[in-house]
Amino acid sequence: MPMLTSRIGQHIELTISGRPQLDTGLLIDAGDDIVVIFRQERYYYIPTKHIHHFRVIPSPEKDNEGTLYENPLEWAAGESISFRKTLFNARGVFMEVFLTGVHTLSGYLTSVMNDYLVFYSTVFHTVYVPLDHVKLIMPYPANKPPFSLENERLNVKPTGLTLARTFEQQLKKMEGSLAVLDHGEAPDKFGIVQSVDRGLLYLVLADGESVIWNIQHIKSVHLP
Repeated sequence: MPMLTSRIGQHIELTISGRPQLDTGLLIDAGDDIVVIFRQERYYYIPTKHIHHFRVIPSPEKDNEGTLYENPLEWAAGESISFRKTLFNARGVFMEVFLTGVHTLSGYLTSVMNDYLVFYSTVFHTVYVPLDHVKLIMPYPANKPPFSLENERLNVKPTGLTLARTFEQQLKKMEGSLAVLDHGEAPDKFGIVQSVDRGLLYLVLADGESVIWNIQHIKSVHLP
């Protein structure tokens, strides 16, 4: 995003899809499809497709962004930044991934596939997230793992599912299994995956009723 590149080193305010509040911070870097801001000791990696608007703002009187902390996803000098490169660099780094509203995952990214990522959550364990629904990535400082847990307590517990190249193909592997969509935010997002076909997921609910979900609007899936 060339317009943002020219404002590196300035403070900006921006609106991100799914976040009720404005986000502000020091603009650190910008690529064609991602920007990086620093605020309150954290780096925020934001895909540009989810930025609604931005504007330059005056530097705060008490500049909390004045001291830059070590970036867990440091880039090589002169290397251009991109969303996909960021995801690959982020593998194994403890972080938060914001999806929408109250949907934030804490843990670390384990794999990046064609159109989805595999995330090991400290709460939900293995979670499959379409790339289009990743609104914000926030690595934790190296000395601050989530919930102050010891690293050995955050080891990945394998699911037994091999990874498909696409999100729809991965859902297809879940046919016959109990699955939770979008953290189970509603009763019709928890049930048996009956079938997956042509962009649709057929889910059998606890009462035996069926609901059909458009896969493009599924933000995350995990197996309980």
